[in-house]
Amino acid sequence: MSSTNSNNRQVTWVSPENIESSNWSFTIKNFIAQGAPKQALKFYANVRTNHSVIIGVVPLLLKACTSLSMVFYGRVIHSESLKSGALSDVMVGTSLISMYGKCGCILDARKVFDCMTERNVVSWNAMIGGYMKNGDAESASVLFKEMPARTEVSWIEMIEGYARKGDMVSARYLFDQVPLEVKNVVTWTVMVDGYASNGDMAGAREVFEAMPWRNVFVWSSMICGYFKKGDVLEAENVFNLIPVRNLVHWNSLISGYAQNGHCRKALDAFTKMQVDGFKPDEVTLVSILSVCGQLGLLDKGKEVHEIIRCQGIKHNQFILNGLVDMYAKCGDITSARLLFESMVHRNNACWNSMISGLAIHGQCKEAIDFFGRMEQSDEKPNSISFLSVLSACAHGGYVEKGLEFFSKLRKYEIAASIKHYGCLIDLLGRAGKLKEAYDLIREMPMRPNDTVWGALLGACRIHSDMDMADRILEEVRSSDSDLCSSDDSHYVLFSNIFAASERWENAERMRIVISRKGIQKTPGSSSVMLEHL
Repeated sequence: MSSTNSNNRQVTWVSPENIESSNWSFTIKNFIAQGAPKQALKFYANVRTNHSVIIGVVPLLLKACTSLSMVFYGRVIHSESLKSGALSDVMVGTSLISMYGKCGCILDARKVFDCMTERNVVSWNAMIGGYMKNGDAESASVLFKEMPARTEVSWIEMIEGYARKGDMVSARYLFDQVPLEVKNVVTWTVMVDGYASNGDMAGAREVFEAMPWRNVFVWSSMICGYFKKGDVLEAENVFNLIPVRNLVHWNSLISGYAQNGHCRKALDAFTKMQVDGFKPDEVTLVSILSVCGQLGLLDKGKEVHEIIRCQGIKHNQFILNGLVDMYAKCGDITSARLLFESMVHRNNACWNSMISGLAIHGQCKEAIDFFGRMEQSDEKPNSISFLSVLSACAHGGYVEKGLEFFSKLRKYEIAASIKHYGCLIDLLGRAGKLKEAYDLIREMPMRPNDTVWGALLGACRIHSDMDMADRILEEVRSSDSDLCSSDDSHYVLFSNIFAASERWENAERMRIVISRKGIQKTPGSSSVMLEHL
C-alpha cells in the first residue's frame, strides 16, 4: 500500500510483519530519504518490540523527531539506546545532542554531552550550536575555547549565533580570527547575512565587496537586506549585478518589491522571470498573491490560483494563507471563506486575513463573529487581530463591543499600541462621543501622534463640534505636537472645519498659515490597472 507524505509525494508502505529482520532498517532509511519522518517513526514503533535497536538507524530516527519537534518520542529512543548499549556510539550521542538542542532542551543536551565517553568535533559543534540556538552565547563561548580542534562549522556556529543575537561586534571579532584555511565562502556569507539581518547594510557591503568569491545565497542576502531597509534602488542595483541568476534571486526581488509596496514592479519581475525560463515556486506565488491582494487584482489572483493547481503545488499553510488573504482583500469573501473552512490548521495570519477582509468590505458583524470563533480556537488573537476587530467595530458603529475588545487586550497580555488607541478613538469619534475620545487621548500612556489627533479632528468635522476643534488646536499648539510639525496637512482640515461652521476669521487664519508654510491641498485621484490585451 502507499501513503502521501508532507511533500505530497507517494511513499511506499511496507507492513512490518512482511519484512525480514535484516531489512527493516533499510525501510526506515527509505522513509527518511523520501521526506516521510512520520511514516519512519510509525514503522519503527511497530517493529521495535520484535527487533533490537540498530545503531545506524537511531540518528535517522532522532532526525525525524527533530523535524517534527517530537521531543517525547526522542526521549523514548534515548531510553532504548541506553538499554541496548547503542548510546556508547559517538554518532548516537551526537544525534541526541543535536535533537535536544534544536528542540530547546539544552540541559538534556549537555547531560548527554558530559556523559559521552568519546566525542568528535561534530559532537562539540552540535553542543555549541545548541547553546547558540537557545541564546546562551556565554556557555557556547566557554565550550568553543575548550575545543581540542575546530572546523569551519565550529566558527560558523559561533558567528551565526552572535549575529542571531544581534551582537555583531562579537560576530565580527570571531570572523576576523577565522584561520584562512577554514575561511570558506559559507563563512563569508554568514557574516554578510548577519549584518544584513541586523540592518547594517554598510557592514554587509564591506564584507560583500571583500569576498574572494561569492555563492548564490550571498546575493540574496544583500538584496533582502536592502529591501528590509526600504532601499529599493540599491536592492535593484545588486540584483542587476548578479552574473548568473537563479530562482532564489528572483524570489528575493519579487518578495522585496511586494513588502515595500512596489506591486507593479513585482508583477513586472514575475513576468520577466518566466520569460527567462524560471518556473515559479510556492515562495514566488505567495508573494504574487500578496501583490494581487494589495492591488485588488482578483482576476490576476485567480490566475495565480490556477497556476498553483496546474503545477500541483501542495496547499500548505503558506499557500492557503496567501489565497485566503488575496480573496479576502479583493472582496471575494465567498472564495476566501470556502478556503478558510477547508483548512485543517488555521494560524493567526489566516484568522486575521478573514477578520480584516470582512471588516474592509463592510461585513463588520461577521468580522466580530469570526473574532469570537478565533477566541474559541487553538490560535489566540494577537495584536493584529485586535486592530482588525477594532476597525470592524469602528466602521460598523459597535461602540460597546469595541470597548469590550479593547479591554480584552490585557487578558491576552498584549500591550495596547498607538494604533489600538487610534482605532478606539476613531470608533468613539464616529459615534459622536468626542469628549470620551478626547479624554482617552489625554490618558494614553504614549504621546498622541498626528493620526490620533487627525481621527478626532475628522470626527469634529463630521459632527460640527467647533468647541472640540478649538480644544484640539490649543492642545497641539501647547504641546508642540507632531500634528503641527510633521503633518501640515491637518491645517487644511482645521481650515475646512472652521469654514464649514462659518467661522470665517478662524478659517482665514488657517489659510494664512497654509500659505506661509507652502502647504498645498492634495488633489483627489484614483488609479486603474489596465490588463494587457
